[in-house]
Amino acid sequence: MLKTYRTGSDKGHTKMSPLQHWPLLFLLLLIRSSNQIEDNKIPSLCSGQPGIPGSPGVHGTPGLPGRDGRDGRDAAPGEKGAEGERGTPGMSGPRGDLGDPGQLGEKGEKGQAGECAVAPKSAFSAKLSESRGLPTNVDEALRFDTVLLNEQGHYDPETGRFTCRVPGVYYFAVHATVYRASLQFDVVKNNQVEASFFQYYGNWPKPASLTGGALLHLVPNDQVWIRVGIGEYSGFYSSTKTDSSFSGFLVHSDWKNSAVFA
Repeated sequence: MLKTYRTGSDKGHTKMSPLQHWPLLFLLLLIRSSNQIEDNKIPSLCSGQPGIPGSPGVHGTPGLPGRDGRDGRDAAPGEKGAEGERGTPGMSGPRGDLGDPGQLGEKGEKGQAGECAVAPKSAFSAKLSESRGLPTNVDEALRFDTVLLNEQGHYDPETGRFTCRVPGVYYFAVHATVYRASLQFDVVKNNQVEASFFQYYGNWPKPASLTGGALLHLVPNDQVWIRVGIGEYSGFYSSTKTDSSFSGFLVHSDWKNSAVFA
């Protein structure tokens, strides 16, 4: 039973008895002892032996992915690897556009003088003089001793023979005045008769004529001449008014593959 004590200074205030202080003290002791509890220990008011450790707990669920870490520092360059095998050549690409013309180059040095491109020549013409006698030997060449043209010197009036110096094709012609006898003559090449001509004389009061020719292929040192018949077939004649002549000239040479005469 709560009794109220009044004093002169405590007018109107309630005063508790000593028995009413125990519950309050006990509560304060419990609060103080709870601050001294350690892991797995009972408060010092009820001290005992440590308990058995509990079993491990169940694994928790996986946590959320963490944030990306910062970039690491650059490592040192590695060693160069071995060279690989050569690959298969690729297909040719399309042709590119035509480039711009290049600059004009410098003028080159002047070359050495070349050979003069002069075509080969060979020609002659000669006639019988009035005083020239006829051959007495059948194999002897008739010598046309008066030279009309012989610039290259390929005809020899002393022997009556033409000697080839330029290989090629030649034309030879003989014009004969026939008088006082019949005439037969041959165009001879290296002792081989190439062409023969004949003119019969029938006691005409005036001279007649006989012309013959031949186209021959010659090589250097070939010779061509005129051979006349003996006796009654030697009717070559020459005077101040009529002549008998032997001529020849190069038609074309065999030097077609030459750098000079191409």
